[in-house]
Amino acid sequence: MSMYGRDPWGGPLEINAADSATDDDRSRNLQDVDRAALSRPLDETQQSWLLGPSEQKKKKKYVDLGCIIVSRKIFVWTVGTLLVSGFLAGFVTLIVKTVPRHHHAKPPPDNYTLALHKALMFFNAQRSGKLPKHNNVSWRGNSCLQDGKSDASTTIKDLVGGYYDAGDAIKFNFPASFAMTMLSWSVIEYSAKYEAAGELNHVKEVIKWGTDYLLKTFNNSADKIDKIAAQVGVGDTSGGSTTPNDHYCWMRPEDIDYPRPVYECHSCTDLAAEMAAALASASIVFKDNKAYSQKLVHGARTLFQFSRDQRGRYSAGGSDPALFYNSSSYWDEFVWGGAWLYYATGNVSYLQLATHPKLAKHAGAFWGGPDYGVLSWDNKLAGAQVLLSRLRLFLSPGYPYEEILRTFHNQTSIVMCSYLPVFTSFNRTKGGLIQLNHGRPQPLQYVVNAAFLAALFSDYLDAADTPGWYCGPNFYTTDVLREFAKTQIDYILGKNPRKMSYVVGFGNHYPKHVHHRGASIPKNKIRYNCKGGWKWRDSKKPNPNTLVGAMVAGPDRHDGFHDVRTNYNYTEPTLAGNAGLVAALVALSGDKSTGIDKNTIFSAVPPMFPTPPPPPAPWKP
Repeated sequence: MSMYGRDPWGGPLEINAADSATDDDRSRNLQDVDRAALSRPLDETQQSWLLGPSEQKKKKKYVDLGCIIVSRKIFVWTVGTLLVSGFLAGFVTLIVKTVPRHHHAKPPPDNYTLALHKALMFFNAQRSGKLPKHNNVSWRGNSCLQDGKSDASTTIKDLVGGYYDAGDAIKFNFPASFAMTMLSWSVIEYSAKYEAAGELNHVKEVIKWGTDYLLKTFNNSADKIDKIAAQVGVGDTSGGSTTPNDHYCWMRPEDIDYPRPVYECHSCTDLAAEMAAALASASIVFKDNKAYSQKLVHGARTLFQFSRDQRGRYSAGGSDPALFYNSSSYWDEFVWGGAWLYYATGNVSYLQLATHPKLAKHAGAFWGGPDYGVLSWDNKLAGAQVLLSRLRLFLSPGYPYEEILRTFHNQTSIVMCSYLPVFTSFNRTKGGLIQLNHGRPQPLQYVVNAAFLAALFSDYLDAADTPGWYCGPNFYTTDVLREFAKTQIDYILGKNPRKMSYVVGFGNHYPKHVHHRGASIPKNKIRYNCKGGWKWRDSKKPNPNTLVGAMVAGPDRHDGFHDVRTNYNYTEPTLAGNAGLVAALVALSGDKSTGIDKNTIFSAVPPMFPTPPPPPAPWKP
């Protein structure tokens, strides 16, 4: 039974049956109250007297919310929690809005990444032909738009485009192809690092500018060819020749008006195989662009077949290329080109060729020699051996390739040992620069290639969960190889006795008198003729244009360097040198945990399962 009334504040007063026992007890103790009066209805005032002041203070155990009745304790906790949460949320929001923010920016890029941005810009400055709008080298313009057409003797008429080789305006296919192969290799292995540095699209544009031109230098739609345009422009000034050419004259490429002969070759195994390597490696870089990739593969196949059919060195017979980029042999290009074509096509006949013991023997894979292990535009053997060691490490094709692949792997290990300071295969300057060319001029192009191979092989071993390799009885960890690569690149970037960076535009102290026609002549609307530019060549003033990212030829064997424009042995940069630099920089850049891309290079390679044995002969009783 419940009694209802009004409390003094006007709210409903509910007395539950559960409280009645308390009321009875209390009423029995009230001696002064007339018990009979309880039978009469009590007015509000009387009821309040009867219940006494203590009942008024008693809290209700439940709260009526209309649709439900809930425990007061739960109700209070819930409302309180909501209020406190709301208050805290508002307070936190207020603090976040009003307190000055300290953005934790990404850590600054490392030196290798910073140098990578610049080293790639060198290729923009070396472009020939009609330049793209976004070339980003203000002092360069369209140049040599008549290449091919101006030489009546050549049958290949459109040779506009490509890259100038160095400080001159000659286009040498041999070193340019090697440069494109090195860039493609670095993209295939380290595309994630290029992406992280924001340079992936740029480096692919650089490669495509080169491969587009290479496709022009032969009949790329044919299955068989009989010639290649190997070079545009000449530089022979021997015998005191005063005929205007790309070495006698000192002119901006945009102002060239002298003839630019085309050198065609009909027997050029080394050049054709190197061009095949360039196109094949680029086809993997551009595998997402199916039509272009297939065009590159077709061109590579055609070139490689031509290299096999027409044996001979492209620079034989004292030709102009022999003066500047004389090829010592073509066997290394066979191994190199064959390996790249195998990766690009998956056609096992290329692998059979690249791993043929006789080919390897002719290429010098089984003997030392003073230049053994030195990767350059002339000798690709060290690179080819690393490239084929990769196949053994990750795919392990087994018989019949295992024996020669193991040899290549072992030889690669020996080469890596030769790079370490504890071995004396190569001298070092007092400043620590390895003398891969035995103290001869222009050392840096060889150093950057070695740094790339060392960092790459270190990453191969890491990706194969191999902690290191043996040099004789001694075990060396992969970190030792990476450290070698770092010390050499650090030297080039300024950690040397002269405290000079040999990459133009990197650091505060770098060469200002680079041996380079375009950079040394101001873009001032004055056209300087062949001899008119000599005053800029011989000027003691710094170049008016900064050739950003150019790696110069380098110091001498005593760490000495003369920043003199006329001495190309110190101050001239080259395509092949910068390609090796870019490759080494990207390998060392960013986070070491971002290793190589193990699989992209094998995209076209079919699975290699051993041939199952023939079924047994049918059983006869």
